[in-house]
Amino acid sequence: MGPKLLVISLNYRTAAMTLRSVRAALREMQGLNAELIVVDNDSGDGSFETMQAALAAEPWARGAPVRLIQAGRNGGFGAGNNVGIRAGWSDGSRPDYVYILNSDAFPDPGALSALLDHLESHPATGFAGSYIHGEDGIPHLTAFRFPSVWSEFEGAARFGPFSRMLKRKIVPIGIPQTRERVDWLAGASMMMRQSVLDEIGLFDETFFLYFEETDLCLRAARAGHEVHYIRDSEVTHIGSVSTGMKTWARVPGFWLDSRWHYFTKSHGRAYAAMATLAHVAGGLTWRLRRLVQRKPPADPPRFLRDLLFHDLKALLRPLPAQREARSGHTGALGTQAE
Repeated sequence: MGPKLLVISLNYRTAAMTLRSVRAALREMQGLNAELIVVDNDSGDGSFETMQAALAAEPWARGAPVRLIQAGRNGGFGAGNNVGIRAGWSDGSRPDYVYILNSDAFPDPGALSALLDHLESHPATGFAGSYIHGEDGIPHLTAFRFPSVWSEFEGAARFGPFSRMLKRKIVPIGIPQTRERVDWLAGASMMMRQSVLDEIGLFDETFFLYFEETDLCLRAARAGHEVHYIRDSEVTHIGSVSTGMKTWARVPGFWLDSRWHYFTKSHGRAYAAMATLAHVAGGLTWRLRRLVQRKPPADPPRFLRDLLFHDLKALLRPLPAQREARSGHTGALGTQAE
């Protein structure tokens, strides 16, 4: 029968798009020992009922190995996918691999089998991700280095000489043309070894949106597992349909929360503060160039101010253990980085 594969599609108020993605995934699951779970992330807009009716009535869904479950709450991207991972196979068994697929992503022919074949033949690989392109064929940046103090400065400064000096610190690594080991991958199309998840844990649900894949891949790397970009696995992706990122008038608080949590959890509060100062320094460099060269804005309004004040408040908050001590309680939160 081959290895067991669990495919997870997470929906939030994009029922029609999710069904289109599910149909593409089911096509690519043919011949594989695979099941698919659609998790509705407490959309509250009738999405669950719409998908339930479609999966019961559509000819392409009849008899297909697909289930629809309700998350019960919208805890974000990681929490929603965790619901599907914990659900496992319909017979209660655990899969060998878990594949997460965005609701606005559509696997091209051979996309799933290319990831599965790679993981089967490369036991050191914990996670594998796809080459992702838009409906217009333009490739998306989905392979990255881990963020650092230097990458924060370089990304905010947007200045060629700095970028050339710090080229090995730039987070996006471009579009690999072959299979390549990377630090982390975007979660729009990523296959994960279940045994690695058993070892390092699932997505950290402190992240509502953004940085959750970065954190998961970092934990895998620190445990000795590799992350690979698989060029032969191609997926069409629209992007930002659920999050609305393309239309942000201002960076939302959950993005700032996620960024701060990532740096503090992985490197500590002092490092997180240094990363913020580096970003501010780079941002001020960019704004000076804007004034001199009359360049258009590149950040959402008030971004630098929002970042600085958000992280200053976070830095001054007591650590969880200190808050517990002041209130006379101790518990699991006392060991969680913030």
